[in-house]
Amino acid sequence: MLRWLCLGLLAAAAALAVPALGAAAEGQPGAEEPRQSAAADAALQVMQAFLAAFNARDEKAWADTLVYPHVRIASGGVVVYPSREAFVADHDLERFAAQTGWHHSTWDDLRVVQESPTKVHVAVIFSRYRADGSRLASYHSLYVIEQVDGRWGVRARSSFAP
Repeated sequence: MLRWLCLGLLAAAAALAVPALGAAAEGQPGAEEPRQSAAADAALQVMQAFLAAFNARDEKAWADTLVYPHVRIASGGVVVYPSREAFVADHDLERFAAQTGWHHSTWDDLRVVQESPTKVHVAVIFSRYRADGSRLASYHSLYVIEQVDGRWGVRARSSFAP
């Protein structure tokens, strides 16, 4: 399963570098903004809920924005959370804030790069900030949002963040 997840993440990253064939040129006369699908809308709503729960330091609400098993690829490793309970038990956002100086995060860019009716890949740039508003760091990531049992959530995240 992990092999297929990694292949999917690589495919999404490749899509970032190659424009879609037949897409209207940006800024060209007659070019229309593409309409966002219901799947993309749902995925972006999940992304907003994810960040709101993270910034509120609410581990349980944060866990509710995910689907399980949930995968995080970062810091040279892969962590698989088999359940909501395992995710909550492994996260303490107050401790994270105290250790890193983090106060809040922002989405700097959210871009749907691939989608189907039940899965959306979102290329992300996010930043972490201190309480005084100064930026700690910015990171590129790829989020895989899926609809499972009628509910949308983050299935996997691949990030350059530690």
